[in-house]
Amino acid sequence: MRATLFALEQTIRQRRSADPSTSYVAKLTARGRGKIAQKVGEEAVETVIAAMAGDRDGVVGESADLLFHLLLLLADLDISLDSVCDELERREGVSGIAEKASRPAD
Repeated sequence: MRATLFALEQTIRQRRSADPSTSYVAKLTARGRGKIAQKVGEEAVETVIAAMAGDRDGVVGESADLLFHLLLLLADLDISLDSVCDELERREGVSGIAEKASRPAD
Protein backbone atom coordinates (compact mmCIF):
# COMPACT_ATOMS: atom_id res chain seq x y z
CA MET A 1 0.00 0.00 0.00
CA ARG A 2 2.76 2.42 0.91
CA ALA A 3 4.31 2.07 -2.57
CA THR A 4 0.94 2.86 -4.16
CA LEU A 5 0.55 6.00 -2.06
CA PHE A 6 4.08 7.15 -2.85
CA ALA A 7 3.49 6.56 -6.58
CA LEU A 8 0.26 8.55 -6.35
CA GLU A 9 2.08 11.33 -4.49
CA GLN A 10 4.58 11.57 -7.37
CA THR A 11 1.83 11.60 -9.99
CA ILE A 12 0.00 14.37 -8.16
CA ARG A 13 3.16 16.47 -7.84
CA GLN A 14 3.87 16.06 -11.56
CA ARG A 15 0.34 16.95 -12.63
CA ARG A 16 -0.06 20.06 -10.47
CA SER A 17 1.47 22.20 -13.21
CA ALA A 18 -0.31 20.50 -16.12
CA ASP A 19 -3.04 22.08 -18.22
CA PRO A 20 -6.14 22.50 -16.00
CA SER A 21 -8.36 21.64 -18.97
CA THR A 22 -6.84 18.16 -19.16
CA SER A 23 -5.86 17.41 -15.54
CA TYR A 24 -8.14 17.23 -12.52
CA VAL A 25 -5.12 17.75 -10.25
CA ALA A 26 -4.10 20.89 -12.14
CA LYS A 27 -7.71 22.14 -12.16
CA LEU A 28 -8.05 21.83 -8.38
CA THR A 29 -4.58 23.29 -7.86
CA ALA A 30 -5.54 26.30 -9.99
CA ARG A 31 -8.67 26.81 -7.87
CA GLY A 32 -6.51 27.16 -4.78
CA ARG A 33 -5.85 25.61 -1.41
CA GLY A 34 -9.29 26.46 -0.09
CA LYS A 35 -10.97 24.38 -2.79
CA ILE A 36 -8.55 21.51 -2.24
CA ALA A 37 -9.22 21.61 1.52
CA GLN A 38 -12.96 21.74 0.84
CA LYS A 39 -12.67 18.56 -1.24
CA VAL A 40 -10.79 16.83 1.60
CA GLY A 41 -13.63 17.77 3.94
CA GLU A 42 -16.31 16.59 1.50
CA GLU A 43 -14.61 13.24 1.02
CA ALA A 44 -14.18 12.81 4.79
CA VAL A 45 -17.89 13.46 5.32
CA GLU A 46 -18.83 11.06 2.52
CA THR A 47 -16.60 8.40 4.10
CA VAL A 48 -18.34 8.88 7.45
CA ILE A 49 -21.79 8.71 5.83
CA ALA A 50 -20.90 5.46 4.07
CA ALA A 51 -19.49 4.03 7.31
CA MET A 52 -22.61 4.94 9.28
CA ALA A 53 -24.75 3.29 6.58
CA GLY A 54 -22.63 0.13 6.83
CA ASP A 55 -21.73 0.51 3.15
CA ARG A 56 -18.37 -1.24 2.99
CA ASP A 57 -17.89 -0.69 -0.75
CA GLY A 58 -18.83 2.95 -0.28
CA VAL A 59 -16.26 3.33 2.50
CA VAL A 60 -13.59 1.82 0.26
CA GLY A 61 -14.37 4.17 -2.61
CA GLU A 62 -14.74 7.27 -0.45
CA SER A 63 -11.56 6.40 1.46
CA ALA A 64 -9.66 6.25 -1.84
CA ASP A 65 -11.09 9.66 -2.75
CA LEU A 66 -10.16 11.01 0.68
CA LEU A 67 -6.57 9.76 0.44
CA PHE A 68 -6.23 11.20 -3.07
CA HIS A 69 -7.45 14.65 -2.03
CA LEU A 70 -5.38 14.59 1.16
CA LEU A 71 -2.25 13.86 -0.91
CA LEU A 72 -3.16 16.78 -3.17
CA LEU A 73 -3.52 19.05 -0.14
CA LEU A 74 -0.18 17.88 1.23
CA ALA A 75 1.45 18.59 -2.14
CA ASP A 76 -0.08 22.05 -2.17
CA LEU A 77 1.48 22.68 1.24
CA ASP A 78 4.79 21.10 0.10
CA ILE A 79 4.49 18.44 2.80
CA SER A 80 5.78 15.03 1.79
CA LEU A 81 4.06 11.75 2.50
CA ASP A 82 7.37 10.76 4.10
CA SER A 83 6.84 13.49 6.71
CA VAL A 84 3.41 12.12 7.58
CA CYS A 85 4.75 8.56 7.73
CA ASP A 86 7.62 9.71 9.95
CA GLU A 87 5.10 11.25 12.35
CA LEU A 88 3.04 8.05 12.41
CA GLU A 89 6.19 6.03 13.09
CA ARG A 90 7.13 8.43 15.89
CA ARG A 91 3.75 7.80 17.48
CA GLU A 92 3.90 4.01 17.11
CA GLY A 93 3.80 2.27 20.45
CA VAL A 94 2.58 5.42 22.22
CA SER A 95 -0.86 5.29 23.77
CA GLY A 96 -3.28 7.58 21.95
CA ILE A 97 -4.30 9.01 25.30
CA ALA A 98 -0.68 9.68 26.29
CA GLU A 99 0.12 11.18 22.89
CA LYS A 100 -2.83 13.54 23.05
CA ALA A 101 -1.95 14.54 26.62
CA SER A 102 1.57 15.47 25.48
CA ARG A 103 0.26 18.10 23.06
CA PRO A 104 0.22 21.75 24.13
CA ALA A 105 -3.12 22.90 25.53
CA ASP A 106 -5.29 24.95 23.18
